[in-house]
Amino acid sequence: MSRKPLILVTNDDGITAPGLRALIDVMNGIGEVIVVAPDGPQSGMGHAITVNSTIFVDKVNVDKGPQREYSCTGTPADCVKLANRQLLSRRPDICVSGINHGSNSSINVIYSGTMSAALEAGIEGIPAIGFSLLDYNWNADFSAAKEIAKQITLEALEKGIPKGVVLNVNIPNVKKSAIKGIRVCRQAKANWEEEFDKRKTPQGRDYYWLTGTFVNLDEGEDTDEFALEKNYVSVVPVQFDLTAHHFIQELNTWKFND
Repeated sequence: MSRKPLILVTNDDGITAPGLRALIDVMNGIGEVIVVAPDGPQSGMGHAITVNSTIFVDKVNVDKGPQREYSCTGTPADCVKLANRQLLSRRPDICVSGINHGSNSSINVIYSGTMSAALEAGIEGIPAIGFSLLDYNWNADFSAAKEIAKQITLEALEKGIPKGVVLNVNIPNVKKSAIKGIRVCRQAKANWEEEFDKRKTPQGRDYYWLTGTFVNLDEGEDTDEFALEKNYVSVVPVQFDLTAHHFIQELNTWKFND
């Protein structure tokens, strides 16, 4: 690539999140960076988009640096849409999302605003990667994650990512010396056993607080959950095509038109 790559950076934890600032620092060493991120936390938003209210975008300067930064009142998916259609002078060479504070492995990928931003880029034909560190602490140590993000992003820029494919990268919460390597994996079959804790406001009105336990139902050794448990970085290629291709032939035997 003769010119510096244009890199779109976004996330779901908000524009001031330390994980985002760490990712920006990495990308500034690789190419020309533009940041479009939510103005506040948007975790668990999935692929929500704003359709019934206005979206405001403000140019900001959170950190000194060569990057251009925009704070957006919309969702992570909104941020990517706006960047691609309004804020960028040319199409980005890659979109990186994160570094998320917490896991986006297994079933979490469908709830994740971080991954939905990356998937939105994929929908629009932009190579994209979502990065997550398995540490929910706001003051997490991102030093090892930064090196992983640099390595994988450089490989993606050199080798390319097929259209419609997005990389979901999860990084174990251990020191750099304890990371055993990087594994390409499949998404583990797992779910959340959820409960709603019923509570009352001081005024006596009932409300509910979502709680739950993550349950890994997959014993395979080729999954993201297995890799992370063994202190490997997991890389799962994901796509936005939700078609259950294996069921099409059988579904065609149903008598819809009789």
